[in-house]
Amino acid sequence: MTAEVAAAGRRSPTTPVSGTHARRRTLAPLGFLAPFFVPFVLFTLIPVGYAFWQSLHRTERTGGTFGRTRTVFAGFEQYAVVLQDTSFTTGILRVLAFGLVQIPVMLLLALTLALLLDSAVTRLKRFFRVVFFVPYGIPGVVAALMWAFLYDPRLSPVVDLLRSAGSDLDPLGPGAILWSIGNIVTWTYTGYNMLIIYAALQTVPADVLDAARADGAGALTTALRIKIPIIRPALVLTGVFSIIGTLQLFTEPQVLRAISTSVTSTYTPNLAAYSAAAADNYAEAAAMSVLLAGATFLLSLGFLTFTRRKNT
Repeated sequence: MTAEVAAAGRRSPTTPVSGTHARRRTLAPLGFLAPFFVPFVLFTLIPVGYAFWQSLHRTERTGGTFGRTRTVFAGFEQYAVVLQDTSFTTGILRVLAFGLVQIPVMLLLALTLALLLDSAVTRLKRFFRVVFFVPYGIPGVVAALMWAFLYDPRLSPVVDLLRSAGSDLDPLGPGAILWSIGNIVTWTYTGYNMLIIYAALQTVPADVLDAARADGAGALTTALRIKIPIIRPALVLTGVFSIIGTLQLFTEPQVLRAISTSVTSTYTPNLAAYSAAAADNYAEAAAMSVLLAGATFLLSLGFLTFTRRKNT
């Protein structure tokens, strides 16, 4: 045995490592986290921080209509204006009512499709995975335009079918437009959520499923008592994504606004902020955006807290 090997053998396990090695071990995790944190800081934290700073100011014009403008500190004045705007608060209540119905329906459909694909009796699984995912691969604007033509009473075979059945339902009317938007969102994102849930189903231990079958459990019992509890984190994840997406509802109402008078410029909070910014009222738009970001964070956190407590 050489002297170096002998020295290594006599070295205590608690011998401190060199400073360079310790720094490498400390910085290594940061290197793996950087691909997430760098874009998160650049494209999320900094824009939100800038929007918050902008919401605390207002623009004043001196010297009449064509006078010079200057930006002055206004504190939380813009937030008071936004919260007193009934159209903005109505838009928030509208998307909350939308989410209470649309999110459970969409996730239930996604879970059902995932369980069917995971079933042993299902054939052509790859084909159906692609078919279910295709709507998500279509750009949102294109999907909304396609459904807009299907909703247009002058062109829609769906409306003609409803009229032939004696129904006078107008998908673009004020009583149905919100649920027409919900249909577009459900059609688009069910396949995306289905893939997340289906991927989680592939992690269910095979020996657990074999034991359930050996005990005489049927497919429905296995799904309800074994598969769904195991993939609960995936269901929570899709729920959080759906809450965030619901509060950010923009593309579908913006497209349908061009063909339906039922969709106003403040129909959803995101659309209201966009309309305010388009009118050069950037401070009010920033205040709306910050309030919307805060509401999204609180609802997502509340949902995670509720599911965690229920799981324990």
